[in-house]
Amino acid sequence: MRFSRPRAFPRGDGLPERVVASSLAGKIKDAWSYKLEKLCRLCRKQRRGAAVVEFAIVAPVFFLLLLGMIEFGRMIMVQQIITNASREGARVAVLDGTTTDDVVDTVNNYLSSAAINGANITVDPDPPSDAGYGEPVTVSVSVPFSQVSWLPSPMFLGGTNLSASTVMRRETVQ
Repeated sequence: MRFSRPRAFPRGDGLPERVVASSLAGKIKDAWSYKLEKLCRLCRKQRRGAAVVEFAIVAPVFFLLLLGMIEFGRMIMVQQIITNASREGARVAVLDGTTTDDVVDTVNNYLSSAAINGANITVDPDPPSDAGYGEPVTVSVSVPFSQVSWLPSPMFLGGTNLSASTVMRRETVQ
């Protein structure tokens, strides 16, 4: 006995059953796609200003974080410059015949080349030539962060002082 595929029996209108079912499915699909398209158009109309509102919410937070990172980077840069300035001052202070004014001038020249003004500079002992051979000489530099900040009023670091200190042993040059 041989099995065969079921055949589509003709309907009264002369079209096979499968053709009628597929065209009906196509019409249903077209109707659903039309309704979805219409719904999407309505959604697009309702979301017309959504990007502006989202930007208005996110932008202040983004720019606050951006300015905070810039200011924090500036603080680290100034700290490094102050450390280098105190080291340069200590290198001058350990030499024979050096006065406190020589050390202060060296530190101020280094700081002014980086546009940093108003530093408080201390040298111990004062004058550095009073220290004996091999004794420590300390040069300390401090600057209020409000003087080197790029923002007008740093909220979190308002009363912070950036400071650095370098200690070197006194040398004799003969």
